[in-house]
Amino acid sequence: MRHTSRGALPSMTTASCQRKAPAGPAALPGVFRHAGRVVFPLLMAAALSVSAPGGTQAEERSAAPMEARVNALIPELEAYIQSGMKAFDVPGLAIGIVTGDRLIYAKGFGLRSKSGGAAVDPKTVFQIGSAAKGFLATTMAIAVDRGKFHWGDRVVDLDPDFQLKDPWVTREFRMFDLLAQRSSLPPYANDMVGILGGDAAAMMRSLRHVEPVSSFRSTFAYTNITHLWAGKIVAKAEAQSDWNAVLARDLLGPLGMQDSSTTAAAIEAAANHADGHRWTPTGTIAVPFTPFFPYGFGGAGDINSNIEDAARWVRLQLGNGSFEGRRIVSPENLAATRSARVAINEKAIYGMGWLTSLTPNGNVVWHNGGTYGFGAYIGMLVDKDVGVIILTNAEQVGFPDAVGAWAFDRLLSNPAVDHAANTLKAATAKFEAADKLFAKPASPRPFPPLAPLAGNFVNPSFGKAALRVDGDALVLELQGPGSQLKLEPWDGDVFTVRVVARGAFTAVAENMGPRPGGFVQLQIDKDGKLGVLRLSFEDGQAYEFRRE
Repeated sequence: MRHTSRGALPSMTTASCQRKAPAGPAALPGVFRHAGRVVFPLLMAAALSVSAPGGTQAEERSAAPMEARVNALIPELEAYIQSGMKAFDVPGLAIGIVTGDRLIYAKGFGLRSKSGGAAVDPKTVFQIGSAAKGFLATTMAIAVDRGKFHWGDRVVDLDPDFQLKDPWVTREFRMFDLLAQRSSLPPYANDMVGILGGDAAAMMRSLRHVEPVSSFRSTFAYTNITHLWAGKIVAKAEAQSDWNAVLARDLLGPLGMQDSSTTAAAIEAAANHADGHRWTPTGTIAVPFTPFFPYGFGGAGDINSNIEDAARWVRLQLGNGSFEGRRIVSPENLAATRSARVAINEKAIYGMGWLTSLTPNGNVVWHNGGTYGFGAYIGMLVDKDVGVIILTNAEQVGFPDAVGAWAFDRLLSNPAVDHAANTLKAATAKFEAADKLFAKPASPRPFPPLAPLAGNFVNPSFGKAALRVDGDALVLELQGPGSQLKLEPWDGDVFTVRVVARGAFTAVAENMGPRPGGFVQLQIDKDGKLGVLRLSFEDGQAYEFRRE
């Protein structure tokens, strides 16, 4: 989720689904600072492999060479982390490396918060964002093991409420499609419905109004809301109240992940938790937790965890579905979650909750996560029995991915690449481009009178909205979720957009920062009446509000 997180494919080091902003306001650029992405780094690639069950003495002996490689790497790895943290101004980071069915290296760096406080350690709890998608995929695999449904079952047969705009795609959408990122929808389809306060039901219902942008199953496009459908169906099949209850029963409990949780309240209540920080090229800035993102997105990204707990998750994955002598999920259905579903490019594929990249000397199975104030990375060389976990309390702009890529390059004897430096350069350029995009025009066109623009509007995804004058600006109130957007004159009939810091949305506004989050273009008739308000956020979608 912004991964996103949200998650992202920004460059060959952060190869993400994050797209460049259009050249100018006439295109209604989508540049809302939205944390729903998944951040796809550089490793780029394709083939997948599944390891044999872990935990035997023979395998522990075979892991010894990898353990020796890890131990030899640690001094240089720690220096690389510390240098990168300084360059990105990351307050705190925790890392763990698993091999031989053990967490052989775990360490914290820096502080839980820039505002002061204790140091990060392997028990410090962070948001992991879209790295949670692998957990969702595994709960689906367990349900398939139990005969609750099959991977190829039609979604609409399991939940008749499922609907996309294209009737044929609705009928043909299968369970494996829900996580495969090839839905035909635009990237991050309607994430803003949830970030601005819409509940899970509103988000899922809203997808029926989204125009497809590609042929079904033909193109990689990262989405989060489809995962809510998966969680709903799994929970119903398993006779649980929601997907989080399934997660607790089938994974967190059996794996002994006692410090992991799924709510904003839980991470705030944890005695040893990190605080999130928004990233800028000049430094990171502390931001508060918000229940809307990622927690409103369920299995797409709502897990809080730490290195010690996440290491247990990686041991399950490297153990081919077994943990401490107990079979949790079958090797066949676990392998299905990593199997290729769609190509991202010629060197990277997406499965279900996992991406596989091909490096010169081996395949990496991984996923990252990005939320408003946290960045995470979980990667594995499955056939070489080693996994790397990186958790940070700074917005995901690619630094955790860069460290993971660097570590795997060294363990695989790949050519040396300074992924952190490349990522920082790309992130800085992107940030500066957005600043330039929102710069006030030197000679703006005249603004329309505001009073005639007020009135009631409706959008099929957001529902009813009221537009009113607020001083020299306009405010659009989304009546369902209760959030408000301030529209400030920018150039003629184009306005910039910010979330109003009000009530529960104060935290959302702080997370998004002071820069405008998008553009609104007004379509005014010859009588000076506003008929259509066209709103564009960073997800690239335009939402048309029409006067009632």
